[in-house]
Amino acid sequence: MSSSELQGIIDKIIDVGVPFLLNLVAAIFIYIVGKWIAGLVAKTIAKVMDKAKVDSALTGFTKNIIYAGILVFTMIAAVGKLGVQTTSFIAILGAAGLAVGMALQGTLSNFAAGVMLILFRPFKVGDFIEGGGVMGSVKEIQIFNTVLASPDNRKIIVPNSKVAGDTITNFSAIDQRRVDMVFGISYDDDMKKAKQILMKLVQSDPRVLKDPEPLVAVSELGDSSVNLVCRPWVKPADYWGVYFDLTEKGKEALEKQGLSIPYPQQDIHVYPTGSSQQQSSVGAATV
Repeated sequence: MSSSELQGIIDKIIDVGVPFLLNLVAAIFIYIVGKWIAGLVAKTIAKVMDKAKVDSALTGFTKNIIYAGILVFTMIAAVGKLGVQTTSFIAILGAAGLAVGMALQGTLSNFAAGVMLILFRPFKVGDFIEGGGVMGSVKEIQIFNTVLASPDNRKIIVPNSKVAGDTITNFSAIDQRRVDMVFGISYDDDMKKAKQILMKLVQSDPRVLKDPEPLVAVSELGDSSVNLVCRPWVKPADYWGVYFDLTEKGKEALEKQGLSIPYPQQDIHVYPTGSSQQQSSVGAATV
């Protein structure tokens, strides 16, 4: 190879390689700067929404969407800097997105369900709900999943489509909850006295609301007991505390006043099957 041919090859490498390296450096720079801008814009919008006291679930959802959107445009700009036709790239990306969308229908349905949960807000972060077959406090509403904390503090991740497609019970949406308890007394006990004892116990608890008024009434004449319902109203945060305390104190108060709390039992009566003459003859034969 002559020196002139070698020089020509070097010139071609320089003519092609140097602009490509410069474009590659520029593309990397665009990506880094774009990613930083995406994070900055997302954080800024989140701070503004927090100051405006927007629901934290909506804030987090919006932050993630904005970050992902800016990052996609940044990647398209970076690829375009490398000489790739962005129109063709967008068309290819759209076709690929359609194929991926067909393969990930469940994921897209979770995304759509997440948007619906944010827009219609059947619950918010901090609410105690039952949905998707699980129960717990809402910690976060993400793009694809809803994160709950169970009563025993387990982290539960539920797909948004399962939550949105199921019956949702929001225990925190209304600021009053009724505690339902049942106390059984003997048929020989004084019902009015038992009702007075339970009502006095309920009214002495400061967590029980005055309005609506609590209810103590006879609900059933059972097989072995007269069942009284005790239904005080409390704030949602006091529900379990009142339920456990009054269940224990109610039993103690009734027993202290001489009232019995019966339990299922059966009396068995045994009768002889034969006559006395038969029994005596059998006895004589036995002797």
